[in-house]
Amino acid sequence: MKPIRCIAVDDEPLALALLADNIRKVPGLELVRTCDDAFDALETLQQEADTGTPVDLMFLDVQMPGLTGTQLLEGLTHRPLVILVTAYEQYALTGYDLNVLDYLLKPVAFTRFIQAVQKARQALNQPETPAPVSTSAAPSSDDFFVNADYSLVRVQVDTVRYVEGLKDYVKIYTTSQVRPILTRMTLKAMEERLPAPRFMRIHRSFIVDCNRIEVIRKQQVVVGGTAIPVSDQYAPLLFDALRLSGRPL
Repeated sequence: MKPIRCIAVDDEPLALALLADNIRKVPGLELVRTCDDAFDALETLQQEADTGTPVDLMFLDVQMPGLTGTQLLEGLTHRPLVILVTAYEQYALTGYDLNVLDYLLKPVAFTRFIQAVQKARQALNQPETPAPVSTSAAPSSDDFFVNADYSLVRVQVDTVRYVEGLKDYVKIYTTSQVRPILTRMTLKAMEERLPAPRFMRIHRSFIVDCNRIEVIRKQQVVVGGTAIPVSDQYAPLLFDALRLSGRPL
C-alpha cells in the first residue's frame, strides 16, 4: 500500500514539532516536509507535483503571518486533502466553507489526530491504519498536550489524580509532578478530554480519577491524601458509578 505523503504547516515551532511527531507515529504516513509558513508550503506543493510525487495530505495551521492558511487554500488550483489545525473553534465553519477534510483543535490530542487520519484514508480509499506498534513503552492513546509554562506539555492520563477548575484555567494534579500543571482551559473542555467513566465530574470545580479514590464520605472523597468536595448535583452519579464498579459504599 502506498504511503500517504504529508506536509505539516505551522508558524509555531512547538505546534509544528507536535504535528510532525504525530505523523511519524502513524504507520502508512510519510512526512515529506515541515513548513513554517504558507509560502514554503506553496513551494513544496509545487515542487512535489513537478516531480510526479504530489503531496496527498496537508496539515495546515489557519493563522500565520504574511499568508494565512485560508488564503493559501483559496489560491490553490490543485490541492491535496487538507486538515486544518487551529486554536480557535470558530474556524471550523471556515473549514467547511473551504471544503477541507477535517479540522483539529489545538492542543491536538493523538486520538483525535488518528480520527482525522482515518478520514483521509477513507477519502483515498485506503484501509484504516492499525494502532502504532512499539517495542518500548508507548504513551497512552488518551494522552494529550496542553499549553503550560510557554511550552506544550504532555498530560499522561494514567498519572492524573484530579483536576481543579479555576474559571478559565485548570490545575492538573498528577503522580509524576510535584506541582500541578496549570493551563488555560475550562473544566468542561478538560472533562471532554479525559476518558469516562474513569474520570468523573464530582463538583463544579473538580474532576477525579475514580480509580484513585481512597476514602468516600457523603460530601467528599479523598484522592492522594487530598479531601475533595462532592456536590449534591454530582453525588448520585458518582455513587452509582462506584456501585457498578463493585466498590462497597
